Amino acid sequence: MRAARPRTVFALFALFLVLLGIFATSAPAFAAEDDPYRISGNVQLDGEPLEGVSLTIDGPGGLQEVETDENGQWRVGVPERGEEYVITLDENTLPEGIAVVDDEDDTPNVKEVEMSQGGRVTVNFFIGEGERNVTGFFDQLVQRLVQGISFGLMLALAAVGLTLVYGTTGISNFAHGEMVTFGAVAALILVGPASLALPWWLGFPVAVILSAVLGLVLDMIIWRPLRRRRVGVVQLMIVSIGLSLAMRYLFQFFIGGGTAQLPFSSTPKIPLFGVVQMSIIDMVSIGISIVVIVAFALWLTRSKLGKATRAISDNPSLAAASGIDVDAVVRVVWIVAGGLAGLAGVLYAYYRPGIRWDMGAQVLLLMFAAVVLGGLGTAYGALVGALIVGILVEASSLWIPADLKFASALFILIVILLFRPQGILGRRERIG
Repeated sequence: MRAARPRTVFALFALFLVLLGIFATSAPAFAAEDDPYRISGNVQLDGEPLEGVSLTIDGPGGLQEVETDENGQWRVGVPERGEEYVITLDENTLPEGIAVVDDEDDTPNVKEVEMSQGGRVTVNFFIGEGERNVTGFFDQLVQRLVQGISFGLMLALAAVGLTLVYGTTGISNFAHGEMVTFGAVAALILVGPASLALPWWLGFPVAVILSAVLGLVLDMIIWRPLRRRRVGVVQLMIVSIGLSLAMRYLFQFFIGGGTAQLPFSSTPKIPLFGVVQMSIIDMVSIGISIVVIVAFALWLTRSKLGKATRAISDNPSLAAASGIDVDAVVRVVWIVAGGLAGLAGVLYAYYRPGIRWDMGAQVLLLMFAAVVLGGLGTAYGALVGALIVGILVEASSLWIPADLKFASALFILIVILLFRPQGILGRRERIG
């Protein structure tokens, strides 16, 4: 049995090198420049430019905000051509009594355009006296709450894996964000139009499986040897930071700095319940997240492995003394954490939308915030914390600039920990 272990590690490491080889051979097909295409336009009133008018551009690459300059002009760079973009002019930033006017259009402040092959599109708005089409605060709040739940469920998939690893090994894995990115990149390689072009119903599950394999490989070649040498928690955290940086820039080297899209990323929004608008992809993402979280909860509470995982999280020494194979359970935890992170990466690629080399790093602090807010080492706490963080991030953009919405969740985290240091579902440790 001992002789077989080195061969197993070598085989898994060889599989990991094969995956990197696939990255290298597939990268030229979808690597691109950073936002090489441009959408621009003018906002004028009776021939006079309007300065400081806000516009949002939604499409591949995510949501962008821009304001007109002193000449009434605006421009943004976008990553894809042949794709549709939605340009929305914020009528609240227009002068009093002025609105976007078009007798043939119910929403004249919203325009949909397709990026031409030439890489340049111009969008102008006709401004005049008229009645503004204003969305009520309550309608905006409901829409944001629904989006927050969707984001929170996706974040919970990643946060649960992160807290499982911490609960069973004590490692604060800063490379968990890159495991999320790996799932999205693997999906891009498998189902993207310029790669292996597998059908989505086959490619996405394979991407999740490859993410689970990545978790196993990292445990066997890095974390398990370090645990056996009884490396300290601080040193393990530093190793995870170094691994995070290495993986992040490895992704950038192979897929470039641009934004790539998965199939069906531009599906239209469907009105639901009057004020809520969601796409088919949004509804499917919520459904998948709920099903997986429920299945994980059943596994954690009903299965033998799940109960062993909880026992190790509560007291590793007592669990080992009672006959539980701690190494085997930790190995399963890394597999589960990798698979959940990969699934979260695929769903996040549709939520953004788009895949970037640093997409996992963008939500890493939010994952840690969810874990700490819910209670370190508790899976159910990570779920509750992720939902709270997701709702706060989306709802806060009604009051603060969109660029600061992630900071709102971290601020609430600090406030709650001041009154409950162990987190919402965590247990207070006794000192002495």
